[in-house]
Amino acid sequence: MTGPRFGVWAPVYGNHGARHHPQDPPDAGYRRTRDLLLRAENAGFDATLVAQHVNHPGATENDVLETWSTLAALAEATSDIELIGAIKPLLFNPLVFAKVAANISDISAGRLSINVVSGWFLPELEALGIDPLHHDDRYAYTREWLDIVTDLWSGKHVSIGAGGGQQAIVRPVPQHFPEVYVGGESEPGRALAASRGDVFFINGRPLADTAALIDDLRTRPRDRQGLRFGLSAFVIARPTEAEARAEEAYLQSLIDAEHRPEISQGTDPNTAMYQVLAGTSRIGSNGGTLAGLVGSYEQVIERIDAFHAAGIDLFMLQFQPIEAELDRFAENIISHYR
Repeated sequence: MTGPRFGVWAPVYGNHGARHHPQDPPDAGYRRTRDLLLRAENAGFDATLVAQHVNHPGATENDVLETWSTLAALAEATSDIELIGAIKPLLFNPLVFAKVAANISDISAGRLSINVVSGWFLPELEALGIDPLHHDDRYAYTREWLDIVTDLWSGKHVSIGAGGGQQAIVRPVPQHFPEVYVGGESEPGRALAASRGDVFFINGRPLADTAALIDDLRTRPRDRQGLRFGLSAFVIARPTEAEARAEEAYLQSLIDAEHRPEISQGTDPNTAMYQVLAGTSRIGSNGGTLAGLVGSYEQVIERIDAFHAAGIDLFMLQFQPIEAELDRFAENIISHYR
């Protein structure tokens, strides 16, 4: 196994952690994301994840960055960083998406990957005027949708829907086949990752829980090369553990002052992610500090090494304030591995 890879969440929600941080006001504009990822690329980060929401899940009046037009621009603006774009199949016709993604893959010279997420925030699906489907039915649709997309990328003629008539094709086909990241920890999500994914994204959680989830996925039947794993985490690293814990307490105090609900209103109650996270104290989204990357530089490196030994290849990270903490992580953590 090669060394760990590091990515940074694009600030599509404006920021991560406390929404009203004095040094990190929310900014969901494209230019902030572009400048951040150029900075990350120069600092040695390997990847970014651009999440997808058409409405902000924290509060629908808040700004949220659009994913796929942003990825097209980032494909031109950046040079080396892997661009992982989240996609909810209910939001995109598979032919239209296959064509858009093939073009972005070409613009980026093969750096595009996709993160398939079946969807959990019901209000944005309702706002589109579409049937959000039952949780398990969304996964069934996602599997069918993904098969169509990958067949189109392979150059096949594909019938979409039951109406007959003209078959769908994508020309030109992408020279570089985008890798498929799968998120979702329910049984249908795990089954989809095992059978169709290249990488399974795990929400931040303690090492033992992460290792158990990896072991479960590795035992499942698969007709392609081995499944790889990514982990989401919020990082607070300082010269000493005491300093890191003090910063953690400060961020938590800012969050507590905002009186946000533990789970976004409108979340599908069948979503496994929130069943796992219910009742936990954490900073950041998608598990955040539950992964335990809070401590001295040496402690954070030790925990990264332990997760990597358990099977985590890519660490997709959140910081606050984003730019300053990204620089700190690169200088004190990434430098250890390069």
